[in-house]
Amino acid sequence: MKLLKKSLKIILLLLVLLSIGVWLFTKTLHPTYKGELALADISGEVTVYYDEAGVPHINAQNQLDAYTALGYVHAQDRLWQMELIRRIAAGRLAEVFGKDLVRVDKFFSGLGIEEASEKTIQELDKNSEAHQLTQAYLNGVNQFIEEGATPLEFYLVGLDKENYTVKDVYNVFGYMAFSFAIAHKTDPLLTEVKEKLGEPYVNELLNSFNENLTLNKTTNKKTIKAGLSLAVSEIMDQLPVAPFIGSNSWVIAPPKTKNGKVIFANDPHINFSQPSVWYQNHIKTPDFEIYGFNLALMPFPLLGHNKDYAYGLTMLANDDLNFYEEENNPENSMEYKTPHGYQKYELWGKHIKVKGGKDTTYQVKVSKHGPIMNGLIEHVKNERPIAMNWIYTQLPNQLLEASHKMSHANSLEDFKIGTAKIHAPGLNVMYGDAKGNVGWFASAKLYQLRDSLSSKMYLNGASGKDEIIEYLDFEENPQAENPSWNYVYSANNQPDSVRGKLYPGYYQPEDRAKRIVQLLEPKNDFTKEDVAEMIYDVTSPVVPEIGRELLASVDKSSLSPSAKKAYSVLEKWDGEYLKTNVAPTIYNRFLYEFLTATYKDELGDSFQLFIDTQLQDQVLAEQAKRKQSVWWDDISTTDKVETRDEIITTAFQKAITFLQNQLGENVDDWKWSRVISVEYEHAIGKAGGLLRKFFNVGPFETIGGNEVINNQIFKLDSTGVYKIHGGPSTRRVIDFSDVENSIAILPTGQSGNVFSPYYKDQAQKYVDGEFVKMILNEADIKKSKNKLVFLPKNNK
Repeated sequence: MKLLKKSLKIILLLLVLLSIGVWLFTKTLHPTYKGELALADISGEVTVYYDEAGVPHINAQNQLDAYTALGYVHAQDRLWQMELIRRIAAGRLAEVFGKDLVRVDKFFSGLGIEEASEKTIQELDKNSEAHQLTQAYLNGVNQFIEEGATPLEFYLVGLDKENYTVKDVYNVFGYMAFSFAIAHKTDPLLTEVKEKLGEPYVNELLNSFNENLTLNKTTNKKTIKAGLSLAVSEIMDQLPVAPFIGSNSWVIAPPKTKNGKVIFANDPHINFSQPSVWYQNHIKTPDFEIYGFNLALMPFPLLGHNKDYAYGLTMLANDDLNFYEEENNPENSMEYKTPHGYQKYELWGKHIKVKGGKDTTYQVKVSKHGPIMNGLIEHVKNERPIAMNWIYTQLPNQLLEASHKMSHANSLEDFKIGTAKIHAPGLNVMYGDAKGNVGWFASAKLYQLRDSLSSKMYLNGASGKDEIIEYLDFEENPQAENPSWNYVYSANNQPDSVRGKLYPGYYQPEDRAKRIVQLLEPKNDFTKEDVAEMIYDVTSPVVPEIGRELLASVDKSSLSPSAKKAYSVLEKWDGEYLKTNVAPTIYNRFLYEFLTATYKDELGDSFQLFIDTQLQDQVLAEQAKRKQSVWWDDISTTDKVETRDEIITTAFQKAITFLQNQLGENVDDWKWSRVISVEYEHAIGKAGGLLRKFFNVGPFETIGGNEVINNQIFKLDSTGVYKIHGGPSTRRVIDFSDVENSIAILPTGQSGNVFSPYYKDQAQKYVDGEFVKMILNEADIKKSKNKLVFLPKNNK
């Protein structure tokens, strides 16, 4: 007995010592927000004040010192995020996560992002300010790697730290550009619809693109298994870093504001993750100031403002990615046909390291149009070589210069020089300034194909007839400066005409655009508070119309009392997505059943892909109106042809039965909050268990839904549970009548360090629609409780 007690005491003592050791170890991982640190390669003292939201306000005597400090503090809060995002384009995720990520690495490393980065770097002006400031930023990042605390995640996955180079910066640009592209999911799917179902089916989908539009007006009037689409969709879902999705922005000119000054609003939509996508920072030197939102490893902010101007972006959704069918030489598969005879494929050799497994080597065949996709995705069994022609890798890359110029502009005209340098991804760049100017610029290399040729399906690579004929000059791009209607906006919707025609793309349906215009038009005395309320708006002007259009075909005589009550609730719905609303629950289940009954019999395995894409969103409103459609017939029933009314009535009945089984008989209990939630997942927290609780943030109840201004993006599926995976990556409101107290919010917090007090301090405020100040006032900044001073290393 004594031996047992003694053993227990020893075990208890060991556990206490272990706990103390773990606690002491974790203390070494905490970020340093106050005190003094030595920093090499700065010419003088740099002061960093951390405000109540953890935003670093960097004050230096020159920009080189400021950007060196920015690199250090950015890495201190976001090194793990930097590490993940730099590995995507390079095909290096399997080094961290093992064999399950090999197919992701193989796909991304074969896109040509690295090759394009290398070519760009060879042609860089090494004496340009953009390049020199980027090198200073990377110097700061690398000094933290060498001297700062290693993030916990590196220990958990057994990863060594490595220094960063300018190539990593360009690889991040490449990943961003690809995540904006939509054609990789839709073009192969549409091609298969045409080939396996026929022209009538694909024509009904494509003809919907020019219907139900809220145009973004300009002022410069110049059974199918779609293997490739499914594979790319699955790969994008596996990424541990958030892809870009959409966005809202509007800029209100002085005649429509109460104080006679511009008000700027922007909320880019990106898949949620932890840490948040954007890193806020404020740099001030004697000759420069910017309050920016930076992506990991990007020195210059894509969203920013100062006392003179503000800018932001949304996704343009133009079609900058096409697929070409190549024709191999029947006697030599290493050659492909061109109008001038057979040409040899270029070969890229690739090597993927795999944690806990054997390394993988492979080759990528590359035609003049781009890499052949068949070999990059194992289960794409298409005899025709399919080349991906992507403008990002085809044309010179000036994105670093563009982001530098936009953050260092001296005027509207100066700012436009930066936006004109963007070739891909296509962006709607929004602008407003203290002088009263407002602007919207579609920034991309737009192009023309021959008349009647659709870029939404595979093009002929051998004939020479489907090539890009011309790239348009930037001045011909859709844009608006100081329009007579006194505002500009973008919600990824169809822009006005280019050369007299609607420019093709993968634009979002009109829902958010229509609501923004609906709210902006009648009011001429906007305040910052009005715009803050508007950016959190959760009412759709479109879905109630779609719901009532569908309900008109439901046979009410066949409905149970509960179904009739649900019918009445949906019929009276105003489109608002609040937690206590019942109608959104009914509508979304009804919508899923309607889409299933309409499309699943023809699309088979590709059905879920179809309803997850922008393609379904864009055709929905028109399909709901069609009295006659090739899609109404259920091809699985050979003895009859179903009518629109039969399809819709059955869908509504199934929806009610499902909801009764899921949520109970009482329709009043079918509240939206019971089926929707949001959780911000960390790459390691996805493993579940204690790691999930430690690293993830949430889950939370929230308001909103798909395609409202407060866009809470989820997938419709058979479960009837809607887990939000994307939405506003930040909400910003900049009021030039009080620019020093403009407001913003992040979904979780500033820091990606789980031990930081700023890891998730904004999370509840975000879901509640609250904001924190973006402070520019020097006196207010100096009230911050945390002050970090960098001293030149040789003076320490």
